[in-house]
Amino acid sequence: MNVSKLVEIYYAVDEFLIKFMPYMESHLLPTSDRKPTRTCSLTLSEIMTILIAFHVIGFRNFKLYYIHLQQFHSNDFCKLVSYSRFISLVQRTVVPFYFFSLSLSKTRTGCYFMDSTAIKVCNIKRAYAHKVFKTIASKGKTTTGWFYGIKLNLIVNDLGEIMNFSLTTGKSNDRWPVENLCKNLIGKVFADKGYLSKELFEKLMGKGIELITQIRKNMKNAFMPIWDRLMLRKRSIIETIIDQLKNISQIEHSRHRSIPNFIVNLIAGITAYSLKEKKPAIANIYTTGLQ
Repeated sequence: MNVSKLVEIYYAVDEFLIKFMPYMESHLLPTSDRKPTRTCSLTLSEIMTILIAFHVIGFRNFKLYYIHLQQFHSNDFCKLVSYSRFISLVQRTVVPFYFFSLSLSKTRTGCYFMDSTAIKVCNIKRAYAHKVFKTIASKGKTTTGWFYGIKLNLIVNDLGEIMNFSLTTGKSNDRWPVENLCKNLIGKVFADKGYLSKELFEKLMGKGIELITQIRKNMKNAFMPIWDRLMLRKRSIIETIIDQLKNISQIEHSRHRSIPNFIVNLIAGITAYSLKEKKPAIANIYTTGLQ
């Protein structure tokens, strides 16, 4: 692993936490006077750096990755704890990780693409026996078939940057989280037929967002500017991003043993993608559609 990359990630995380943690602690509910007697040798910044680096360098097994850190990068951290202890510390990063991912720079280009993808937590045949996610997972259906798990909803810009994301149950309608995903955005959002809704279109239009989708076969043809038709053909950009999140950042696997750790793994994967220098993008949205 490149040490300079570790330093780069650590610097970005630590600079954020220096400002965020005092704000977060000021909004926590008051606790008893009893203070924990056991302190952690790893700082929150180091824990988050380790989790992000796992998705950056491409290890397929977190335990082997952590053993690799202990053997070759022990001098880069204050004091690495045991693997089991580190796993128990992961859930401390849920809230900071979420806000850190939202704080990363994003460009409001006015051209956005939206889609959802299934995050399977186990084989659907084992759904009744699965215990870890029984409170939040459900059966759902996508174009590829039935699955058991949850849905990740994404909105990205034409530069390949993730503008916002949310989690819903597997059986939820894709249109439910759209208003929150498009919050504070202005421009055009291109999506598939699953987002067709006159009511949703009017709500978003009132907030400065124009939702553009293909029409179904049984619907009357409506006038659509050629520019919008060209941009609908470029929706593959968000499918490419989802593919990278699943196969490179590994946001989907069936080895989770707790919901908080699952959420941290997912946000860490999205954060690692956001920190990449090269992202799938439409090189020039004003000319690529005409080539």
